[in-house]
Amino acid sequence: MSKTLILIFHPDLAASRANRALAQAAARVPGVEIVDVAARCPAGRIDTDVEVADLLSADRLVLQFPIRWYSTPPLMKAWQDLVLTRMMYIAPQTEGVRLAGVPVMVAATAGNYREAYGPEGVNLFPLAELLKPLAATANRCGLAWSEPHLVYEADKVGPEQLAQEGERYAERLRAWTRQTAGRRLTANA
Repeated sequence: MSKTLILIFHPDLAASRANRALAQAAARVPGVEIVDVAARCPAGRIDTDVEVADLLSADRLVLQFPIRWYSTPPLMKAWQDLVLTRMMYIAPQTEGVRLAGVPVMVAATAGNYREAYGPEGVNLFPLAELLKPLAATANRCGLAWSEPHLVYEADKVGPEQLAQEGERYAERLRAWTRQTAGRRLTANA
C-alpha cells in the first residue's frame, strides 16, 4: 500500500481544535501516516536523519499547519531549513533527487473568514497567494505541487462544523491518493 505522510507542524496539537480534528479524520484514511512534528522534536531539536528517512519512505507528502502571521509556524521553517537544505544542497544526488515527483499538498488552517483573505479583506491577499513561498519551495525540490486544502474560521466554528471539515479533509486525501497513484514511479530508487 502506498504511504501518505502527513507532517503536522502545530506547536501544541493536543490543544488544537481544528488541526486535531483534521488529524483524527485523516487517521481513518488507509495508507496515511501522521507525525506530530512538535511532539517528535521536543524543544525544536530536529533529527534530520529521522526526517529524511520519513520523507524518502513516502509516496505523498502533506504539510499541515495553522497559518500564523501570514506564514508557517517557526518549527516548520526550521524543519525546512535543516531537512530540505540537507536533501537539496548537501546531499542532492543521494537524497534530493529521490524526492523528484513526490506529490505535496499543504493543509492549512486560518482563524479568519474566507472573505478576510482578498483585496477587500483585512488580510489583503487570498490565502493561497500567501502560500506561494511553499509552492516555490516545492518546485525547487522537484515536488509535484497540489492545490492546498484550506480551512477558514478554524478557531470560531463549533464541533459539528469541525467534524465536517475533518470529513472534507479525509475525502480530499482519498481523492488525492487516487489522483496521484503511481506518479512516483522512481521512488526510493
